[in-house]
Amino acid sequence: MDYQVSARKYRPGTFDDVIGQPHVVQTLVNSITTQRIAQAYLFSGSRGVGKTTVARILAKALNCEQGQTGTPCGTCSNCLEIAQGTSVDVMEIDGASNTSVDDVREIRENIKFAAFHGKYRVYIIDEVHMLSNSAFNALLKTLEEPPPHVVFIFATTEIHKIPATILSRCQHYNFRRIARAEIVERLRYVVNQDQIVIEERSLMALARASEGSMRDGLSLLDQAVAFGGKTIVHTDLEALLGAVPQELVRAMIQALTAQESAAALRVLAHLLDQGHDLRAYCAEVVEYLRNMLVVSVVPSPQEQQGLIEATMEDLAQMAADAKAFSPEQLQELFAIFTQAEDALRLSAHPRFVLETAAVRATRLLRRANEKPAQAMPPGQTPRPLPAPVRGEKPAQPVRANSPPPPSAPKPPQSTASMPAAPLPTRPPGLATAAPARNPLSTPPPARPPLASSEGTVTKPVPAAPSDTARPAVTLNWEQLQEEVAGAFPNIAPFLEIGRLVRVDGHVVTIGFPKQATVARGMIEKPDNIAVLTSMCERLSGQTLRLRVVELTEADPQGHTMAELRVSKEKEQKQVLFERAQAHPVVKQALEIFGAELAEVRPVASQKEIEE
Repeated sequence: MDYQVSARKYRPGTFDDVIGQPHVVQTLVNSITTQRIAQAYLFSGSRGVGKTTVARILAKALNCEQGQTGTPCGTCSNCLEIAQGTSVDVMEIDGASNTSVDDVREIRENIKFAAFHGKYRVYIIDEVHMLSNSAFNALLKTLEEPPPHVVFIFATTEIHKIPATILSRCQHYNFRRIARAEIVERLRYVVNQDQIVIEERSLMALARASEGSMRDGLSLLDQAVAFGGKTIVHTDLEALLGAVPQELVRAMIQALTAQESAAALRVLAHLLDQGHDLRAYCAEVVEYLRNMLVVSVVPSPQEQQGLIEATMEDLAQMAADAKAFSPEQLQELFAIFTQAEDALRLSAHPRFVLETAAVRATRLLRRANEKPAQAMPPGQTPRPLPAPVRGEKPAQPVRANSPPPPSAPKPPQSTASMPAAPLPTRPPGLATAAPARNPLSTPPPARPPLASSEGTVTKPVPAAPSDTARPAVTLNWEQLQEEVAGAFPNIAPFLEIGRLVRVDGHVVTIGFPKQATVARGMIEKPDNIAVLTSMCERLSGQTLRLRVVELTEADPQGHTMAELRVSKEKEQKQVLFERAQAHPVVKQALEIFGAELAEVRPVASQKEIEE
């Protein structure tokens, strides 16, 4: 028998042999079993995923001599003729070479005749998207009301080119790409049948290069056998596929682990000397970093195999490489090489782009390790921590077994925001003496915030332990509301529901009623907090921090901007109403008609009303 390529030799002959398309197979088998045969089917998907194969199996299932069944026998004359492509009842037409309307008219003339041997005449049109618009239009009426003995099966790789009028007359089945694990399993079956010696990682390389196409995977296997014979060496396979050797990928990972920029550049130079594509190499590095990240956060090897298509040896190697990095560092490395992969598409100097990314990645850990603690200048005492903001848990001081020396500075305490801690027990023998106070570091007595009718709140800030006191924070709340309404109208209504509670030091506190959960949640979003903080800093001229809290009975009483606006509008309407009642013309009209003034609406400017 003449030689057959593996894609034809091991082509599935029944629905049970089809891999990777369980949703399509189950639906077709059920429709045949229940005698619900459609007049037209449309199979779409990428190349080599089984569209034409399933179409032939469907044709055998409809015309098998044992009757319509989801499991055709494959041995009767009809099944054998369909499998060999010689059946007169099953016509396979190439849509790319039969695109004219005359070809479709010929089909329309032939479908009038009944099937010769089987029950159905099946027309399989491959690459149907290549038909012209006039050919599609000629098919419309035939597809909608075909003879009962005709079934159309269309296959296409570009579903977006099929007219909607054709789609609406067909049952559409979308064929997905075949998973790598399923391709590896099928390739393993083929090499066992043909007694081919091949490594497991070579099967993974073939599955990766096939990109979800079973036919491409089998074709690459035939090519590898033609290159190396019945024994396939992995290095020869990588050279044949033009794939990047995994040794070079791991060499880059080792350079990242050792923080050696020079080693990373030598890897790239060696890569170019061997003629490999930089974009393909960068994609391999990105995939390896992703796998390292998965291994670092998923401890179970069984779960890792479900997330990473690799052998157990490769998973163990990835786990060993990932121990040198934290998940956060792996994410940063992933972002660096992903950005480089995007830049490689447009750059005129791809080598420079990848070299820059490699140097930046190798210095990632070095920068983290080279951050020294800032030394305190001699003679300078540590700056005291600010008083805790209301609602936050104060930090607990660390108490030693022995009391501190008398000269140790004590940070100022805010009596208004935290309870006074009990004094430490004085050991016997120490004299009682009043502690010395530094006037520059002692905060002034707490005073209530000053509020004006315009919403401006001013509070003095405790002086820092330095020679120059920091200025008080002044924030015009009404002006802030107006600017937010003009620049960010989407958050202004929510901000108006809250009110300015206090300004403690450089912390601005905004309070919301308990029932205003939606408004508070909107303002608490990080993007909105950042916007409001920036506007507050610009209006006050100082660095601020924004807090959003729920109003309690202990908070100072006040009104929200929305309440103030409603009150102001009500007051203006009342003044306008009284002015209208006092107007002589209005008085005279009310007396003549015996009416009462119900509502007043401004229709002109205030100056015109007064005139």
